[in-house]
Amino acid sequence: MIEAVIFDLDGVILETEELWNEVRKGLALERGGRWSDSAQADMMGMSSTEWSRYMHDVVGVPDPPEEINREVVRRMAERYAEQLPLIEGAVEAVKRLAARWALGLASSSNRRLIDRALDLSGLAPFFRVTVSSEEVERGKPAPDVYLEAAQRLRVEPERCAAIEDSASGIRSAHAAGMAVVAIPNPAFPPPAYALALAAVVLESIDELDPETVTEAARLSTASTD
Repeated sequence: MIEAVIFDLDGVILETEELWNEVRKGLALERGGRWSDSAQADMMGMSSTEWSRYMHDVVGVPDPPEEINREVVRRMAERYAEQLPLIEGAVEAVKRLAARWALGLASSSNRRLIDRALDLSGLAPFFRVTVSSEEVERGKPAPDVYLEAAQRLRVEPERCAAIEDSASGIRSAHAAGMAVVAIPNPAFPPPAYALALAAVVLESIDELDPETVTEAARLSTASTD
């Protein structure tokens, strides 16, 4: 029995993975870092503390991680203000599920960007709780951010469904014991081993409705019996 649904933000509601890549790559090259094709995939799901340290230690940006974090978030917030990159159909999908269940949000994004995105999109009233991985010990693929969202919703993780797009996010929600609905990001598709952890895989968020979530919960429960 599902009592709550927890959404990811980047790649599910917002088409931001390429934007994050553009902003972080731009900063790295400006500051003399060594950008590689694997950097974006490596940082997907990391908390801001983790990816800013990665940019300092691995990419070679000389600024302190705290300054890297502040500058990237500042640039992302500017881009949101210019045009929020909403995925087509995401607002409607959130509203469909909010009509039936309590909603939470578990995101690797920074608190400032979560709040800005939900305010600009008009979706803030539909989420009872929102959690940034800044606010937990470990980022995705660790389950911390999903477990914290469930705790704030006062719902057992096993009675939650999660909506995810990335390998690290799918692994995070699955490790938390939730029924996972995967909507793979076409720009950064999860590998087969990650998709195998999802109860249901959709081609687009237009397909996300209460019946799909209920089916994901049924299949997730059956796989553990």
